[in-house]
Amino acid sequence: MRSQVVAVDVELLINYTRERFPHYRDSTLEIRALEKGGSDRKYYRVRLGADSSLILAKYQKEKTENVRFVGVANFLKGIGVNAPLIYFHDDQEGLIWMQDLGNEDLWHHRMKAWPVRRILYQLTLDQVIKLHRTDPAVARNRDGLPEFDFALYRWEQEYGLQNCFRRCFQVSADRIQTLWARRELIELAEELSGHPRVLVHRDLQSQNIIITEDEPFLIDFQGMRPGLAAYDLASLLYDPYVDLADAEREALLAYYIERSDSALDRGQFHDILLRCAIQRLLQAVGAYSVIGILRGKPEFLRHISPAVKRLRQIVAMIPSFEFFTDFLNELPDTTRPVFLET
Repeated sequence: MRSQVVAVDVELLINYTRERFPHYRDSTLEIRALEKGGSDRKYYRVRLGADSSLILAKYQKEKTENVRFVGVANFLKGIGVNAPLIYFHDDQEGLIWMQDLGNEDLWHHRMKAWPVRRILYQLTLDQVIKLHRTDPAVARNRDGLPEFDFALYRWEQEYGLQNCFRRCFQVSADRIQTLWARRELIELAEELSGHPRVLVHRDLQSQNIIITEDEPFLIDFQGMRPGLAAYDLASLLYDPYVDLADAEREALLAYYIERSDSALDRGQFHDILLRCAIQRLLQAVGAYSVIGILRGKPEFLRHISPAVKRLRQIVAMIPSFEFFTDFLNELPDTTRPVFLET
């Protein structure tokens, strides 16, 4: 069934804003809803005057990650990572007023010349390295930060198999269960959960990096947790929204490894990166399906085919995943999304 869309009273939001920002109480405020990806949060741009604006987010208090957003934002600012400033948080109403960073994200630069994109990606990696260098215990002690553990890796695998391949390609439930029970996928989760963890963004893709005055700012970071640095790198370098050439991807990987504190050499890191890319893309195709079908945003379904193509390319580089290559090669060329009983 489709997720419910919560109606929001725009006039009430304006009144709330006037109450929280009394300097603008007598001003004419303009508010406009923003389409922000597949998030279940609702975003608005509030114009406070000709040259002043802020972003207002309305979130569902029932979801733990939504509640964590403000704490993570303040934590990131505290460790020197670019994130939007939080002006006011009303936890009773589930409202956050924050800095307006504009509409330009890294994705908007995807067609520019490589020298231009390279600088933006390198600046983004500089921000990510600050996060990865921070002791996870610092954040864990704040609010019981969840871990990227074996159970979460297995959940991601099932999330992609069930929501993408069953819902959008009509693969049978028995086939999905057989795939999920494969020893290779279980061992993948065991291997990744066994490596030392750093703080990761968890959704580090091009539309979650806002470019403001030539500086990258991270957004949608409420899923931050201890995990693998290679997972963030896989999210960025194998982003289904953007086509990076192999040489570009290798250059960015080298840039990260040269500046990070990883004890792994390039070959070891690259091997883990490919395995993290499988995980990340399974999560991504699952999310596209959930957002497209259950949240009523069918435009997200168009991202499934390029993501599956990228997944096929990656698993082909890992001999033990030949079974998954065979499965992906059997899929039809186009998706056939249906609503299934859950």
